[in-house]
Amino acid sequence: MANTTVVKVNHMSSPARFDRGHTDDLMTFLTASPSPYHAVANAAERLEKAGFRQLSEQDAWDSGTGGRFVLRGGALIAWYVPEGASAHTPFRIIGAHTDSPNLRVKPVPDTGSQGWRQVAVEIYGGTLLNTWLDRDLGLAGRLSLRDGTERLVNVDRALLRVPQLAVHLDRSVNTDGLKLDKQRHMQPIWGLGDAREGDLIAFLEEEEGLPQGSVAGWDLMVHSIEPPAYLGRDRELLAGPRMDNLLSVHAGVAALAAVSAGGALDHIPVLAAFDHEENGSQSDTGADGPLLGNVLERSVFARGGSYEDRARAFAGTICLSSDTGHAVHPNYSERHDPSHHPRANGGPILKVNVNQRYATDGSGRAVFAAACERAGVPWQTFVSNNSMPCGTTIGPITAARHGIQTVDIGVAILSMHSARELCGADDPFLLANALLAFLEG
Repeated sequence: MANTTVVKVNHMSSPARFDRGHTDDLMTFLTASPSPYHAVANAAERLEKAGFRQLSEQDAWDSGTGGRFVLRGGALIAWYVPEGASAHTPFRIIGAHTDSPNLRVKPVPDTGSQGWRQVAVEIYGGTLLNTWLDRDLGLAGRLSLRDGTERLVNVDRALLRVPQLAVHLDRSVNTDGLKLDKQRHMQPIWGLGDAREGDLIAFLEEEEGLPQGSVAGWDLMVHSIEPPAYLGRDRELLAGPRMDNLLSVHAGVAALAAVSAGGALDHIPVLAAFDHEENGSQSDTGADGPLLGNVLERSVFARGGSYEDRARAFAGTICLSSDTGHAVHPNYSERHDPSHHPRANGGPILKVNVNQRYATDGSGRAVFAAACERAGVPWQTFVSNNSMPCGTTIGPITAARHGIQTVDIGVAILSMHSARELCGADDPFLLANALLAFLEG
């Protein structure tokens, strides 16, 4: 199928196997995944229902067929070994990330001023600060206990709020623009009175029914409690949190589960969902860490392979790095390249940058186009305006670190890095169908 800018897709007559029900399920997944740790736990639960089983990195791995996955922090690597797979069978990888820009709780969280109790937060990633103002916020993440275990926590109710200064006290805000200091202006309130050391963690221990003093560490972040919703007269848009990039994680899980229930494969389908993409991917759970390479190599060696088999498998491997991209903005169209205007419900986008901010080249374009053609979905191309800096993804990192052919794709959205983003309601299932066709090969 040629590159197209089709705007509307009739999902009732589309040959795609995922339909609007996939978007409904995405809304459920977004709501249940307020942190990367919740996202991978929910993904793992879905994969287990599809017959996958969890492996420990500390155990020896067997050579059998079937679905497997590894969890580490906010990252998940899952793969399916088909019947007849050899040690040098190549991989087909969907890459994505589980983290989103937000506000994260500091090591000493209890603070306050002028009779207001507040929670000290640090800015994570390149978030749009103003989108967190005057919004009812919950608190989620993981608690590390003194006995060595971990507990997911999700206070999904109106607990926190970052109040904006009234216009009466800043008369220039609508003429000169809103100016926010990350340290002074972004600390949420959660009550009245004086700050008391240990108060927030004691509250979470009580919420979780844990003994007082049992929490030794935490990785906590705020989230908007407003649920995802269809938007517009014809409900053709979807508004919701963390679509960058749980939209791709959700589609990847669905595609991997579906392909594992299908017919014969001449490759091993993989989902690699990393943490810390929004701050550079340099962690033990990020794309610039060793996790993916270690898992793929161990899979080769578990099937009796050698380093030669590993090299052969990697040489034939292809990765689709799936992350959200920019839909053309109706109020700022001059910020986009004049001949590349991705539109909502126009299908997934191919992301291109000759300076390797995206890993796509001409041969990768052909791979993606073939998958979309097999899936019967339209697709579009994104390239940055030459006068604007281009973002990046896990794609170039994956290509450079592992020597794997990588193609950057995704779904076009508005309000990227906002506490609440916007996409076409058909695009999530169109992406999932393209990913499934790619995994089927």
